[in-house]
Amino acid sequence: MLRVGSSVIELVKGDITELEVDAIVNAANSSLKMGGGVAGAILRKGGWSIQEECDRIGYCPVGGAVITGAGRLKTRYVIHAVGPRMGEGDEDNKLRSATLSSLKLAEQHNVKSIAFPAISTGIFGFPKDRCAKIMLRTVVEYLQKGSRIERVIFCLYDDETYKIFEEELEKIKRELRQA
Repeated sequence: MLRVGSSVIELVKGDITELEVDAIVNAANSSLKMGGGVAGAILRKGGWSIQEECDRIGYCPVGGAVITGAGRLKTRYVIHAVGPRMGEGDEDNKLRSATLSSLKLAEQHNVKSIAFPAISTGIFGFPKDRCAKIMLRTVVEYLQKGSRIERVIFCLYDDETYKIFEEELEKIKRELRQA
């Protein structure tokens, strides 16, 4: 755990669809079609109403995010963040932008707690270590400017990804102590 201002950043290992938070982030594609990975799990547990809302929205650019209801999930909202596919170019900035877009959208909807997956590390092929560095540092920088978001959780599905994020969070803690 890391405290940043009046907010905390936490890591948990598990299923993002089971978390009791105000919003969960879906690692989405630009067409907002929910198929496999995190999106598939959200659709199975949350129900078809989430996909129907996505269909009405229709499109979201890479680096952007949109918000829908959460159907039968324990959360109020699903924020659909479109991360980059490896090889498309400018991936780091696109991932940073998707993370920031999600935080800003959460803030606009008075979200106090939000959970992120490791965006783009599944079928989009983004390296997990780069993802951890970009997403964690983007969240820290955002929270340092002051935010109404009280808890940011990174919900990581497997031991390997959890360990990578844990190591990066420890690096950030050391840097902040030395600053």
